[in-house]
Amino acid sequence: MSAGAASVAVLNHPLPEDIDDSVDELRGGVPGQRNAAQPKASRQGLPEVRHARVVGREQDVVWTRSRRAEPRAWLRAVVWLVAAGLHEGAGPTTLVVARDLAARMDYRRGIVVYDLAGAARRTGTSPATVKRHVKVLRELGALVWLVHGSKRNLASPGEPYMATATIYGAVIPPVFDEAMGHRLTGSGYEGRVCGVTEAGRERAVAQATVRSEARHRGRRRAEQKRPSGRRGARVRTVRPVDNLAVDNRSSQACEPHSPGRYHRSSDVRVESGCKDTSRERATCRTAPRPSFKVSFNADGSRRTAGQTQRGIGVIQQVRPRVTWTQRASLRELEVALRPFTDAGRDWPTITAELHSWHLTWRPARPAAYIRARLAQQATAEHQTAAAEVAEGWDDQAASGPLAASSPDLLRSVLDGLAEGLATYSARQAELGLDDLTDQSAADTIAAFLGSGTGALA
Repeated sequence: MSAGAASVAVLNHPLPEDIDDSVDELRGGVPGQRNAAQPKASRQGLPEVRHARVVGREQDVVWTRSRRAEPRAWLRAVVWLVAAGLHEGAGPTTLVVARDLAARMDYRRGIVVYDLAGAARRTGTSPATVKRHVKVLRELGALVWLVHGSKRNLASPGEPYMATATIYGAVIPPVFDEAMGHRLTGSGYEGRVCGVTEAGRERAVAQATVRSEARHRGRRRAEQKRPSGRRGARVRTVRPVDNLAVDNRSSQACEPHSPGRYHRSSDVRVESGCKDTSRERATCRTAPRPSFKVSFNADGSRRTAGQTQRGIGVIQQVRPRVTWTQRASLRELEVALRPFTDAGRDWPTITAELHSWHLTWRPARPAAYIRARLAQQATAEHQTAAAEVAEGWDDQAASGPLAASSPDLLRSVLDGLAEGLATYSARQAELGLDDLTDQSAADTIAAFLGSGTGALA
Protein backbone atom coordinates (compact mmCIF):
# COMPACT_ATOMS: atom_id res chain seq x y z
CA MET A 1 0.00 0.00 0.00
CA SER A 2 1.50 3.37 -1.01
CA ALA A 3 1.52 6.49 1.11
CA GLY A 4 -0.67 8.30 -1.42
CA ALA A 5 -3.39 5.66 -1.07
CA ALA A 6 -3.20 5.86 2.71
CA SER A 7 -3.91 9.61 2.64
CA VAL A 8 -7.28 9.19 0.87
CA ALA A 9 -9.54 8.15 3.74
CA VAL A 10 -13.29 8.31 4.17
CA LEU A 11 -14.91 10.12 7.08
CA ASN A 12 -16.73 7.98 9.56
CA HIS A 13 -19.01 10.89 10.35
CA PRO A 14 -20.16 13.76 8.14
CA LEU A 15 -18.19 16.95 8.77
CA PRO A 16 -19.96 20.25 9.43
CA GLU A 17 -20.73 22.60 6.58
CA ASP A 18 -18.25 25.32 7.63
CA ILE A 19 -15.14 23.58 6.30
CA ASP A 20 -12.67 25.82 4.50
CA ASP A 21 -10.91 25.19 1.19
CA SER A 22 -7.88 23.58 2.80
CA VAL A 23 -10.09 20.92 4.40
CA ASP A 24 -11.84 20.27 1.08
CA GLU A 25 -8.47 19.83 -0.56
CA LEU A 26 -7.43 17.20 1.94
CA ARG A 27 -10.68 15.37 1.45
CA GLY A 28 -10.15 15.30 -2.29
CA GLY A 29 -13.12 17.58 -3.06
CA VAL A 30 -13.49 20.69 -5.19
CA PRO A 31 -11.70 23.77 -3.79
CA GLY A 32 -14.00 26.64 -2.96
CA GLN A 33 -17.11 24.42 -2.75
CA ARG A 34 -18.61 22.57 0.20
CA ASN A 35 -18.64 18.84 -0.25
CA ALA A 36 -21.71 16.89 0.52
CA ALA A 37 -21.70 14.58 3.50
CA GLN A 38 -20.14 11.29 2.49
CA PRO A 39 -21.81 8.04 3.49
CA LYS A 40 -20.24 5.68 5.96
CA ALA A 41 -17.96 3.11 4.43
CA SER A 42 -17.12 -0.33 5.66
CA ARG A 43 -13.90 -0.76 7.54
CA GLN A 44 -12.82 -3.42 5.05
CA GLY A 45 -12.60 -0.91 2.21
CA LEU A 46 -10.50 1.62 4.16
CA PRO A 47 -6.71 1.54 3.83
CA GLU A 48 -4.78 0.47 6.87
CA VAL A 49 -2.81 3.30 8.49
CA ARG A 50 -0.34 2.26 11.14
CA HIS A 51 -0.72 4.52 14.16
CA ALA A 52 -0.13 3.73 17.81
CA ARG A 53 -2.16 5.68 20.33
CA VAL A 54 -0.04 8.27 22.16
CA VAL A 55 -0.24 7.73 25.91
CA GLY A 56 1.79 8.43 29.02
CA ARG A 57 4.78 10.69 28.94
CA GLU A 58 4.76 10.89 25.13
CA GLN A 59 1.98 13.47 25.52
CA ASP A 60 4.54 15.84 27.04
CA VAL A 61 6.60 18.27 24.97
CA VAL A 62 9.86 16.72 26.16
CA TRP A 63 9.06 13.17 25.03
CA THR A 64 6.72 13.74 22.09
CA ARG A 65 7.52 12.37 18.61
CA SER A 66 5.28 14.93 16.90
CA ARG A 67 6.59 18.14 15.38
CA ARG A 68 5.50 21.70 16.15
CA ALA A 69 3.02 23.36 13.72
CA GLU A 70 1.16 26.60 13.16
CA PRO A 71 -2.67 26.70 13.50
CA ARG A 72 -3.64 26.34 9.83
CA ALA A 73 -1.36 23.38 9.10
CA TRP A 74 -2.35 21.82 12.42
CA LEU A 75 -6.08 22.06 11.64
CA ARG A 76 -5.56 20.40 8.24
CA ALA A 77 -3.68 17.56 9.95
CA VAL A 78 -6.44 17.15 12.57
CA VAL A 79 -9.09 16.86 9.83
CA TRP A 80 -7.03 14.15 8.15
CA LEU A 81 -6.49 12.27 11.44
CA VAL A 82 -10.22 12.31 12.19
CA ALA A 83 -11.10 11.31 8.61
CA ALA A 84 -8.63 8.39 8.68
CA GLY A 85 -10.46 6.87 11.66
CA LEU A 86 -7.32 6.47 13.78
CA HIS A 87 -9.29 6.93 17.02
CA GLU A 88 -12.73 5.55 17.74
CA GLY A 89 -13.64 8.57 19.86
CA ALA A 90 -12.81 11.14 17.15
CA GLY A 91 -15.69 12.73 15.28
CA PRO A 92 -17.29 16.03 14.29
CA THR A 93 -17.21 17.32 17.87
CA THR A 94 -13.44 16.76 17.90
CA LEU A 95 -13.16 19.10 14.93
CA VAL A 96 -15.33 21.70 16.67
CA VAL A 97 -13.06 21.67 19.73
CA ALA A 98 -9.98 21.73 17.46
CA ARG A 99 -11.29 24.83 15.62
CA ASP A 100 -11.83 26.60 18.93
CA LEU A 101 -8.24 25.83 19.96
CA ALA A 102 -6.87 26.88 16.56
CA ALA A 103 -8.71 30.21 16.72
CA ARG A 104 -6.92 31.06 19.99
CA MET A 105 -3.46 29.74 19.11
CA ASP A 106 -0.34 31.77 18.65
CA TYR A 107 0.03 32.24 14.89
CA ARG A 108 3.68 31.18 14.67
CA ARG A 109 4.26 28.73 17.52
CA GLY A 110 0.85 27.10 17.95
CA ILE A 111 0.63 27.70 21.71
CA VAL A 112 -2.83 27.90 23.30
CA VAL A 113 -4.28 28.16 26.81
CA TYR A 114 -6.72 25.35 27.68
CA ASP A 115 -9.60 27.55 29.05
CA LEU A 116 -11.98 24.67 29.76
CA ALA A 117 -14.98 26.78 30.79
CA GLY A 118 -14.57 29.19 27.88
CA ALA A 119 -14.16 26.39 25.34
CA ALA A 120 -17.35 24.70 26.58
CA ARG A 121 -19.26 27.98 26.31
CA ARG A 122 -17.96 28.81 22.83
CA THR A 123 -18.53 25.32 21.39
CA GLY A 124 -21.93 24.86 23.00
CA THR A 125 -20.90 21.65 24.73
CA SER A 126 -20.26 20.59 28.32
CA PRO A 127 -16.87 20.74 30.06
CA ALA A 128 -16.84 16.93 30.17
CA THR A 129 -17.21 16.78 26.40
CA VAL A 130 -14.37 19.27 25.89
CA LYS A 131 -12.15 17.23 28.24
CA ARG A 132 -12.95 14.02 26.37
CA HIS A 133 -12.13 15.39 22.91
CA VAL A 134 -8.99 17.18 24.08
CA LYS A 135 -7.88 13.80 25.41
CA VAL A 136 -8.62 12.33 21.97
CA LEU A 137 -6.41 14.99 20.36
CA ARG A 138 -3.62 14.19 22.80
CA GLU A 139 -3.88 10.46 22.06
CA LEU A 140 -3.82 11.18 18.31
CA GLY A 141 -0.52 13.01 18.87
CA ALA A 142 -1.99 16.40 17.86
CA LEU A 143 -1.63 18.14 21.25
CA VAL A 144 1.19 18.12 23.78
CA TRP A 145 1.46 19.54 27.26
CA LEU A 146 3.68 22.60 27.56
CA VAL A 147 2.53 23.53 31.09
CA HIS A 148 0.54 21.19 33.36
CA GLY A 149 -2.16 23.15 35.15
CA SER A 150 -2.77 22.85 38.86
CA LYS A 151 -4.92 24.39 41.60
CA ARG A 152 -1.93 26.03 43.21
CA ASN A 153 -2.60 29.69 43.98
CA LEU A 154 -0.26 31.99 42.07
CA ALA A 155 -1.83 35.26 43.27
CA SER A 156 -0.05 37.58 45.68
CA PRO A 157 -1.44 38.12 49.18
CA GLY A 158 -4.59 40.22 49.03
CA GLU A 159 -5.37 39.35 45.38
CA PRO A 160 -8.13 36.97 44.22
CA TYR A 161 -7.38 33.30 43.73
CA MET A 162 -5.54 32.45 40.50
CA ALA A 163 -4.63 28.87 39.62
CA THR A 164 -1.95 27.63 37.23
CA ALA A 165 -3.29 27.44 33.66
CA THR A 166 -2.81 24.43 31.37
CA ILE A 167 -1.01 25.33 28.14
CA TYR A 168 -1.03 23.07 25.08
CA GLY A 169 1.12 23.07 21.98
CA ALA A 170 -0.13 22.21 18.48
CA VAL A 171 1.82 19.32 16.94
CA ILE A 172 1.52 17.02 13.92
CA PRO A 173 2.19 13.28 14.44
CA PRO A 174 4.60 11.30 12.25
CA VAL A 175 1.75 9.27 10.73
CA PHE A 176 0.49 12.37 8.90
CA ASP A 177 3.96 13.18 7.53
CA GLU A 178 4.40 9.60 6.35
CA ALA A 179 1.07 9.67 4.56
CA MET A 180 1.77 13.05 2.95
CA GLY A 181 5.30 12.02 1.92
CA HIS A 182 7.09 14.68 3.97
CA ARG A 183 10.81 14.55 4.65
CA LEU A 184 11.74 15.83 8.11
CA THR A 185 14.85 17.31 9.61
CA GLY A 186 15.33 17.06 13.35
CA SER A 187 13.27 14.98 15.71
CA GLY A 188 10.49 15.47 18.21
CA TYR A 189 8.97 18.85 18.90
CA GLU A 190 11.70 20.73 16.95
CA GLY A 191 11.29 18.66 13.75
CA ARG A 192 10.71 20.53 10.48
CA VAL A 193 9.59 19.61 6.95
CA CYS A 194 12.55 19.86 4.58
CA GLY A 195 11.17 18.12 1.45
CA VAL A 196 8.86 15.45 0.03
CA THR A 197 9.31 11.88 -1.07
CA GLU A 198 8.52 10.56 -4.53
CA ALA A 199 5.11 9.31 -3.37
CA GLY A 200 4.38 12.69 -1.80
CA ARG A 201 5.31 14.43 -5.03
CA GLU A 202 2.97 12.17 -7.00
CA ARG A 203 0.19 12.85 -4.52
CA ALA A 204 0.71 16.62 -4.80
CA VAL A 205 0.60 16.42 -8.61
CA ALA A 206 -2.60 14.36 -8.48
CA GLN A 207 -4.26 16.84 -6.13
CA ALA A 208 -3.24 19.74 -8.36
CA THR A 209 -4.71 17.94 -11.36
CA VAL A 210 -7.98 17.33 -9.53
CA ARG A 211 -8.21 20.98 -8.49
CA SER A 212 -7.49 22.16 -12.03
CA GLU A 213 -10.14 19.88 -13.55
CA ALA A 214 -12.70 20.93 -10.96
CA ARG A 215 -11.94 24.57 -11.68
CA HIS A 216 -12.44 24.04 -15.42
CA ARG A 217 -15.69 22.16 -14.84
CA GLY A 218 -17.00 24.99 -12.69
CA ARG A 219 -16.03 27.53 -15.32
CA ARG A 220 -17.81 25.55 -18.05
CA ARG A 221 -20.97 25.29 -15.94
CA ALA A 222 -20.93 29.05 -15.38
CA GLU A 223 -20.53 29.71 -19.11
CA GLN A 224 -23.41 27.37 -19.93
CA LYS A 225 -25.70 29.23 -17.54
CA ARG A 226 -24.97 32.60 -19.19
CA PRO A 227 -27.66 33.99 -21.50
CA SER A 228 -27.12 33.96 -25.24
CA GLY A 229 -25.35 36.91 -26.77
CA ARG A 230 -21.85 38.21 -26.98
CA ARG A 231 -19.47 35.90 -25.06
CA GLY A 232 -18.27 37.49 -21.85
CA ALA A 233 -20.56 40.53 -22.11
CA ARG A 234 -22.14 41.84 -18.96
CA VAL A 235 -25.90 41.55 -18.60
CA ARG A 236 -27.45 44.64 -17.08
CA THR A 237 -30.36 43.94 -14.82
CA VAL A 238 -33.00 46.51 -13.95
CA ARG A 239 -33.54 46.96 -10.25
CA PRO A 240 -35.76 49.41 -8.41
CA VAL A 241 -33.91 52.42 -7.08
CA ASP A 242 -34.76 53.77 -3.67
CA ASN A 243 -32.59 56.53 -2.30
CA LEU A 244 -34.76 57.50 0.64
CA ALA A 245 -32.65 57.54 3.79
CA VAL A 246 -35.63 56.68 6.00
CA ASP A 247 -36.25 53.40 4.13
CA ASN A 248 -32.56 52.41 4.01
CA ARG A 249 -31.54 51.24 7.47
CA SER A 250 -27.83 51.15 6.59
CA SER A 251 -27.81 54.85 5.74
CA GLN A 252 -29.15 55.95 9.09
CA ALA A 253 -25.90 55.17 10.91
CA CYS A 254 -23.75 56.94 8.31
CA GLU A 255 -22.34 60.39 8.91
CA PRO A 256 -20.90 62.93 6.49
CA HIS A 257 -17.19 62.87 5.83
CA SER A 258 -15.01 64.96 8.11
CA PRO A 259 -13.28 67.93 6.49
CA GLY A 260 -9.82 66.49 7.08
CA ARG A 261 -6.63 68.35 6.23
CA TYR A 262 -6.58 70.07 2.88
CA HIS A 263 -5.19 73.28 1.48
CA ARG A 264 -7.51 76.25 1.83
CA SER A 265 -6.63 78.79 -0.84
CA SER A 266 -7.05 82.45 -0.07
CA ASP A 267 -9.72 84.51 -1.80
CA VAL A 268 -8.75 86.11 -5.08
CA ARG A 269 -8.86 89.92 -4.98
CA VAL A 270 -8.75 91.44 -8.42
CA GLU A 271 -9.11 95.02 -7.28
CA SER A 272 -5.72 95.06 -5.54
CA GLY A 273 -2.31 94.37 -7.03
CA CYS A 274 -1.51 93.55 -10.65
CA LYS A 275 -4.23 92.02 -12.71
CA ASP A 276 -2.23 90.84 -15.71
CA THR A 277 1.28 89.38 -16.03
CA SER A 278 3.66 91.19 -18.33
CA ARG A 279 5.20 89.34 -21.28
CA GLU A 280 8.68 89.73 -19.81
CA ARG A 281 7.73 88.11 -16.49
CA ALA A 282 5.82 85.34 -18.27
CA THR A 283 8.59 84.34 -20.70
CA CYS A 284 11.89 85.32 -19.10
CA ARG A 285 12.02 83.74 -15.70
CA THR A 286 15.40 84.09 -14.07
CA ALA A 287 16.45 80.95 -12.26
CA PRO A 288 17.86 81.49 -8.76
CA ARG A 289 21.61 81.42 -8.66
CA PRO A 290 23.18 78.61 -6.66
CA SER A 291 24.71 79.79 -3.41
CA PHE A 292 28.35 78.77 -2.93
CA LYS A 293 29.84 78.34 0.51
CA VAL A 294 32.71 80.73 1.18
CA SER A 295 35.48 79.56 3.52
CA PHE A 296 37.53 81.90 5.68
CA ASN A 297 40.85 81.52 7.47
CA ALA A 298 41.43 81.98 11.19
CA ASP A 299 42.46 85.63 10.70
CA GLY A 300 39.22 86.43 8.84
CA SER A 301 40.66 86.49 5.32
CA ARG A 302 38.97 84.61 2.53
CA ARG A 303 40.44 81.20 1.84
CA THR A 304 41.77 80.74 -1.66
CA ALA A 305 41.67 77.68 -3.87
CA GLY A 306 45.45 77.37 -3.68
CA GLN A 307 45.38 77.08 0.11
CA THR A 308 42.71 74.38 -0.11
CA GLN A 309 44.71 72.49 -2.73
CA ARG A 310 47.87 72.60 -0.63
CA GLY A 311 45.95 71.35 2.40
CA ILE A 312 44.49 68.45 0.38
CA GLY A 313 48.01 67.58 -0.80
CA VAL A 314 49.12 67.23 2.84
CA ILE A 315 46.02 65.21 3.78
CA GLN A 316 46.70 62.81 0.88
CA GLN A 317 49.85 61.76 2.73
CA VAL A 318 48.20 61.64 6.17
CA ARG A 319 45.09 59.57 5.49
CA PRO A 320 46.81 56.35 4.26
CA ARG A 321 49.02 56.36 7.37
CA VAL A 322 46.23 56.81 9.96
CA THR A 323 43.82 53.91 9.74
CA TRP A 324 40.83 55.35 11.58
CA THR A 325 40.68 58.43 9.28
CA GLN A 326 40.12 56.45 6.07
CA ARG A 327 36.32 56.55 6.33
CA ALA A 328 36.28 60.29 5.69
CA SER A 329 36.89 62.00 2.35
CA LEU A 330 39.92 64.17 1.65
CA ARG A 331 37.78 67.31 1.64
CA GLU A 332 36.31 66.54 5.08
CA LEU A 333 39.74 65.81 6.57
CA GLU A 334 41.19 68.96 5.00
CA VAL A 335 38.54 71.10 6.68
CA ALA A 336 38.96 69.34 10.03
CA LEU A 337 42.80 69.54 10.02
CA ARG A 338 43.06 73.18 8.91
CA PRO A 339 44.45 74.27 12.31
CA PHE A 340 47.49 72.06 11.59
CA THR A 341 47.93 72.82 7.89
CA ASP A 342 47.45 76.59 8.38
CA ALA A 343 50.10 76.49 11.10
CA GLY A 344 52.59 75.13 8.55
CA ARG A 345 52.86 71.59 9.85
CA ASP A 346 53.91 68.93 7.38
CA TRP A 347 52.37 65.48 7.00
CA PRO A 348 54.83 63.61 9.32
CA THR A 349 54.02 66.02 12.17
CA ILE A 350 50.27 65.75 11.64
CA THR A 351 50.51 61.94 11.41
CA ALA A 352 52.48 61.78 14.67
CA GLU A 353 49.92 64.04 16.36
CA LEU A 354 47.00 61.83 15.30
CA HIS A 355 48.86 58.68 16.38
CA SER A 356 49.52 60.25 19.79
CA TRP A 357 45.79 60.17 20.50
CA HIS A 358 46.06 56.35 20.81
CA LEU A 359 42.63 55.48 19.46
CA THR A 360 41.74 51.80 19.88
CA TRP A 361 38.43 52.20 18.02
CA ARG A 362 37.31 53.68 14.71
CA PRO A 363 35.02 56.72 14.82
CA ALA A 364 32.02 56.56 12.51
CA ARG A 365 32.70 60.17 11.43
CA PRO A 366 36.47 60.80 11.70
CA ALA A 367 36.30 64.44 10.56
CA ALA A 368 33.70 65.30 13.22
CA TYR A 369 35.78 63.52 15.87
CA ILE A 370 38.92 65.48 14.90
CA ARG A 371 37.03 68.78 15.11
CA ALA A 372 35.64 67.89 18.54
CA ARG A 373 39.06 66.79 19.80
CA LEU A 374 40.77 69.97 18.62
CA ALA A 375 37.99 72.07 20.15
CA GLN A 376 38.55 70.34 23.51
CA GLN A 377 42.28 71.01 23.31
CA ALA A 378 41.71 74.67 22.47
CA THR A 379 39.28 75.03 25.38
CA ALA A 380 41.75 73.41 27.80
CA GLU A 381 44.57 75.71 26.66
CA HIS A 382 42.35 78.76 27.05
CA GLN A 383 41.33 77.73 30.58
CA THR A 384 44.97 77.15 31.57
CA ALA A 385 46.02 80.57 30.27
CA ALA A 386 43.15 82.25 32.13
CA ALA A 387 44.14 80.49 35.38
CA GLU A 388 47.77 81.61 35.04
CA VAL A 389 46.72 85.22 34.47
CA ALA A 390 44.46 85.09 37.53
CA GLU A 391 47.30 83.76 39.72
CA GLY A 392 49.76 86.40 38.50
CA TRP A 393 52.13 83.90 36.96
CA ASP A 394 54.96 85.47 34.95
CA ASP A 395 56.77 83.16 32.55
CA GLN A 396 59.81 85.47 32.23
CA ALA A 397 60.30 85.77 35.98
CA ALA A 398 59.83 82.05 36.46
CA SER A 399 62.30 81.14 33.72
CA GLY A 400 64.89 83.77 34.73
CA PRO A 401 66.98 81.56 37.06
CA LEU A 402 67.03 78.82 34.47
CA ALA A 403 68.47 81.21 31.90
CA ALA A 404 71.35 82.37 34.19
CA SER A 405 74.90 81.06 33.89
CA SER A 406 76.13 78.20 36.05
CA PRO A 407 78.25 80.27 38.60
CA ASP A 408 75.49 82.80 39.09
CA LEU A 409 72.93 80.06 39.55
CA LEU A 410 75.12 78.25 42.11
CA ARG A 411 75.80 81.42 44.10
CA SER A 412 72.11 82.32 44.13
CA VAL A 413 71.22 78.89 45.45
CA LEU A 414 73.87 79.00 48.17
CA ASP A 415 72.86 82.52 49.24
CA GLY A 416 69.29 81.39 49.65
CA LEU A 417 70.43 78.31 51.58
CA ALA A 418 72.61 80.39 53.91
CA GLU A 419 69.78 82.79 54.58
CA GLY A 420 67.43 79.94 55.33
CA LEU A 421 69.86 78.24 57.72
CA ALA A 422 70.48 81.50 59.57
CA THR A 423 66.74 82.00 60.02
CA TYR A 424 66.39 78.44 61.25
CA SER A 425 69.25 78.79 63.77
CA ALA A 426 67.79 82.01 65.14
CA ARG A 427 64.42 80.38 65.64
CA GLN A 428 65.98 77.39 67.38
CA ALA A 429 67.83 79.75 69.71
CA GLU A 430 64.60 81.55 70.59
CA LEU A 431 63.02 78.22 71.52
CA GLY A 432 66.01 77.28 73.70
CA LEU A 433 67.12 74.46 71.50
CA ASP A 434 70.82 74.12 70.75
CA ASP A 435 72.42 72.50 67.72
CA LEU A 436 73.88 69.06 68.15
CA THR A 437 77.28 70.17 66.81
CA ASP A 438 79.55 73.09 67.62
CA GLN A 439 80.04 74.01 64.00
CA SER A 440 77.74 76.56 62.38
CA ALA A 441 76.43 75.65 58.94
CA ALA A 442 75.80 79.29 58.12
CA ASP A 443 79.46 80.17 58.92
CA THR A 444 80.65 77.27 56.77
CA ILE A 445 78.59 78.43 53.82
CA ALA A 446 79.72 82.04 54.32
CA ALA A 447 83.35 80.92 54.40
CA PHE A 448 82.80 78.92 51.23
CA LEU A 449 81.26 81.89 49.50
CA GLY A 450 84.16 84.14 50.60
CA SER A 451 86.80 81.76 49.38
CA GLY A 452 88.05 81.64 45.83
CA THR A 453 86.08 78.48 45.07
CA GLY A 454 82.70 80.17 45.40
CA ALA A 455 83.82 83.58 44.10
CA LEU A 456 82.74 84.84 40.77
CA ALA A 457 85.03 83.89 37.90
